[in-house]
Amino acid sequence: MSAHRAVRIQGAVLALMVTLVAACATRPPVAPTPESPAPTQPAPPPPRPVEPRPEPDTGVSPASLPGWNAEDHLAAFNAFADGCRVSRDAALRAQCDRAMHIRRTSRPVTPSMARAFFEDGFTVVEQRTGNGRDGLLTSYFAPEYPASRTQTPEFDMPVLAAPAGWRRGQTLPPRAEIETAPPTETLAWMRAEDLFFMQIQGSGYLTFEDGSKARAAYAADNGQTFVGIARPMSDQGLLPRNGTSGDAIRGWLAAHRGPEARAVMALNPRYIFFRLDPDDGGDPAGAAGVPLPARRSIAVDPAHWSYGDLVWIAADGGNLAGARGSYQGLVVALDTGSAIRGPVRADLYMGRGDAAGAEAGAVRHPLRMWRLAPKP
Repeated sequence: MSAHRAVRIQGAVLALMVTLVAACATRPPVAPTPESPAPTQPAPPPPRPVEPRPEPDTGVSPASLPGWNAEDHLAAFNAFADGCRVSRDAALRAQCDRAMHIRRTSRPVTPSMARAFFEDGFTVVEQRTGNGRDGLLTSYFAPEYPASRTQTPEFDMPVLAAPAGWRRGQTLPPRAEIETAPPTETLAWMRAEDLFFMQIQGSGYLTFEDGSKARAAYAADNGQTFVGIARPMSDQGLLPRNGTSGDAIRGWLAAHRGPEARAVMALNPRYIFFRLDPDDGGDPAGAAGVPLPARRSIAVDPAHWSYGDLVWIAADGGNLAGARGSYQGLVVALDTGSAIRGPVRADLYMGRGDAAGAEAGAVRHPLRMWRLAPKP
């Protein structure tokens, strides 16, 4: 579990996570026009057409990328230089060394120097889905929550530390049993709805009554399978079938704190334990172990990408309420998550706080991705 889960989407995308639904829209097949009379025997059905796409760009300059001229190359250079040390690829590490040298010897690094760095040191290769269609871009953020040092009627759910001797992959009791007999120390107290969503995301930032702050970072889990609670809540008549958004679930839990909220939260047996780290005012670290630069880092599928990879994303046509028209630019692969699967699938880290959360909740865009391959 990474910081990625800790900083997961709110609003519409939270609802999509909770229901565990992820699908991309595709164009309907177009029936071919026959060129001759129908044969006596029925012809086999034509293959399902695939959206036509150009051949992969191999060995060409990043300058060929759509929107390259409008990119903030300096911001991209800084994001790459901050995170590239995590790469295990020798060629990419060589480019990382080159970026470090530019930083040391050029004060300041200019946008034109940053652009030249990418164009001189990399070529681009488009990644493809198995069916040739677009992938999917979603987004996540670092939430901030109020918390208490002591239990109160409002702050009644404990933030629990990892059990002693926990090992990844270990199976512990489900949520209901853990909450009935906590197996470890309590680090803080939170509202039921806040703790539930922080556990979905994997981490968050806490502000206590005295104004002090801390980061609740993922420390362990109980090994149980995640179960979305939206459909069971609808089946039980707690929410209407067309009203199971993340905001609706949050509102219901807030209005039913205590035994009712606990019973509904227990529909998801998975449980996340935390540790408290100082809040330095920055962004959380991703699975790669380095802080995530806002709007310049993504979570990816490690079966298809490696930490430190430099990626160009182009995502147009989001259709959720409040969505921006497109997202385009250079990002660095620094995180992963259980819902991020496939070669053209990414979760864009938007930043921390409510504004970042509001934007992240409206990101669900068809996606194309290019790997920037380092030149030898």
